[in-house]
Amino acid sequence: MNNFRRYLKRKRMKYFVVADVHGFYYELINALNEKEFNPKDENHKLIVCGDLMDRGPEAVQLQNYILELMEKDKVVLIKGNHEDLIQDFLINIGVYTFRIRDTHHYSNGTVDTCEQLAGMSDYDILHNPLEFVTKMINTPFIKTIIPAMKNYFETENYIFVHGWIPCIVDKTEYPNTPKPTKYEYDPNWRSASEEQWESARWFNGMELAHKHKIKEPGKTIVCGHWHCSYGWAEIRQERKAFPQKNRKGWVKSFEPYTEEGLVALDACTSYSGIINVMVVEDE
Repeated sequence: MNNFRRYLKRKRMKYFVVADVHGFYYELINALNEKEFNPKDENHKLIVCGDLMDRGPEAVQLQNYILELMEKDKVVLIKGNHEDLIQDFLINIGVYTFRIRDTHHYSNGTVDTCEQLAGMSDYDILHNPLEFVTKMINTPFIKTIIPAMKNYFETENYIFVHGWIPCIVDKTEYPNTPKPTKYEYDPNWRSASEEQWESARWFNGMELAHKHKIKEPGKTIVCGHWHCSYGWAEIRQERKAFPQKNRKGWVKSFEPYTEEGLVALDACTSYSGIINVMVVEDE
C-alpha cells in the first residue's frame, strides 16, 4: 500500500518534443519558452527527433545549449539523416572538396554548419581539408552530441524517431526500380541493424503510416524528417504543402500532422520560421 501511495504521488515526466531544428537556435528557444519548458524542473525533459543542425545560422549557440542540457540530463537526442550527412561529409572530404559548391552537402546546409562550428570558410576547407576535418572532429557536436544520439526513444505510450521505424522492404515485384513498391511492418524493428536505421531516417513517416499502415500497435510514433504540411496537403487534402508566405492562414499548413498512431512535427523551419513543440506526460 505504501508503495502504491508513493507511485500515485510521483509526477509523470513531461516531455517537450521537437524535430528538425536545423540550426535555428532562437526559434527553438522561443518555441520552448512559449510551452513553458523549464530545464530546472526535475520533471521536464526535451526530446529532439533528429536533424539538429544544417540550414540555420546559429549552429554554435545551438551546440552550446544542447551541451548544457546534456550536462543536466535534460535532453534525449534522436539521430537524423542530417547527422549521417555530416559524418559522411567528414569521412569523404577528399571526394567533396573537388567541387564543394555543387554537392548535396552544400545545398543541404551541411557545409555551412561545418563552417560555423569549425570557424572556417569555403576557401579554408578547399585548401586545408585536413585542418578542417581535425577541427570538426574536435567540436562538441562531433565528439559529444552525435555519439549520444539514439535511433529511437520509447516511453509507455510513445515512440520517438526521425523518419520512421525500420520496415520490411519488398522489391521483388520491381527489383530494378530505385523506389520499392511495398513496405511491411517488421515486429523486430527494435533490433534492426544500423544500416536499416540509416535507411529509416529517410522514410516519410506519414506515407508509411497512412498508405502502408505501418504503425506500432498500442503506441503513437512521433516523427520528423518530412514536412508535416505533406500530411495536410497530400493525405487530408485540406491545405497547401508550401503556401505563399504571409497569406491568411498559411501558418496552419505547418501545424503538427496527426492521425491515430502518428504525430509528425517537422514544420520546415527554414521556410516557415516555425518549430513545433509537442508536450506529453508519460512514463
